[in-house]
Amino acid sequence: MASDEEAKMKERNENIETEQRSDVKIDQPGRQFYIPSQIVDEFGEKGRDHLNKPFRAQLLLALTAGSFMTFGAVFSVLLAVGVEAKGIYHLLSGLGFAAGYSMVFISGSVLFTEINVLLPSYLFNKSGLMKSNIYKFWASAYIGNILGAFIVAGLIQMSGSLSDTFYPELTKYLDHKMKFMDYGIKGWFEVLVSGILANWLIGMAAFLTTAARDITGKILGTMLPVVLFVAGNFQHSAANMGYFSMGFLASDKYTWYEYILFNLVPASIGNLIGGGILVSLLFSYAYKEDIQTSLGKKKQKERRTL
Repeated sequence: MASDEEAKMKERNENIETEQRSDVKIDQPGRQFYIPSQIVDEFGEKGRDHLNKPFRAQLLLALTAGSFMTFGAVFSVLLAVGVEAKGIYHLLSGLGFAAGYSMVFISGSVLFTEINVLLPSYLFNKSGLMKSNIYKFWASAYIGNILGAFIVAGLIQMSGSLSDTFYPELTKYLDHKMKFMDYGIKGWFEVLVSGILANWLIGMAAFLTTAARDITGKILGTMLPVVLFVAGNFQHSAANMGYFSMGFLASDKYTWYEYILFNLVPASIGNLIGGGILVSLLFSYAYKEDIQTSLGKKKQKERRTL
C-alpha cells in the first residue's frame, strides 16, 4: 500500500512539473524580415506619405533620385570597362547600378518607377481618387528625375574626372539600349514589353528592400533584381535617364528626341504596367485579407457604414 501511494505521489509531482514547463515561454529570436502582407502595408503607407508631401519636397526628392540614376549609370559603365567575359561584365555592370538604386531606396528619394509600385498600393487600399494630386505627383517625379539626371551628367562632364576609356564603353551601352529604333513600330512595342519586365524586377527590388530590416539586407535585396534587369537589357526609364543624360552631353550619335520617342516613352508606359499591376495590385489583391494597414481598415470601416 505504501509503495502504491508513493508511486501515485511521484506521478502527480511529475505531472505538475510537466505543466509548469509547458507554461514557460520559449525565447525565440525575432524574425529578420517583413512578411508579404506587411510589405504591402509599407507600400501603401509610403505611397500616402509621398503623395502628402508639399510639392517642393516632391520635386527636390525627385531631382535627388534622378541624380542617383546618373551616378549609378556612370558606375555601371566604369566597373565594366575592359571586361571581356560576358557574365562578369553583366555582374559588374549590375552591381554598379545597384549603388544608385540603393541610394534611392534608403534615402526615401522619389523615383518615377518606384512610385509606380507605391502609389497603386495606396490607392488600392483607400476610397476615392484624388486625381489632380496624383497626376501632379507623377508628373513632378518624372520631370524631376530627368532634370536631376541631366544636372549630374552636366556636373560630371564639367569636372573632367572620367578617363577616355569611359566614353567608348558608354557608346556601347547606348547602342545596346537604342537598338530597338532600327525595327520601327515593332521595336517601339518591344521596348514597351521590355519596360514591363524591367519594372516588374525593380518593383521586386523595392519589395525585397522593404522586407529587409537592416542596411545589409536592403542593399542585397536591391542588388539581385537590379543585376538581373541590367544583364537582360530590360528597358527601365529611370535608369535610361542616367545613361541618356551622359550620352546626350558626350556623344552626338543620337538626338534627344530619339532618346525620348523611341525609348523613354514606350519604356515609361511599360514601367507603369510592370510596377503598378504585376507587383502592386497583384500582391495587394493576393494579400488583401491579411493587410492590416490603417488605409485598409479605414476602407473596411467605410464599407460597413454604407
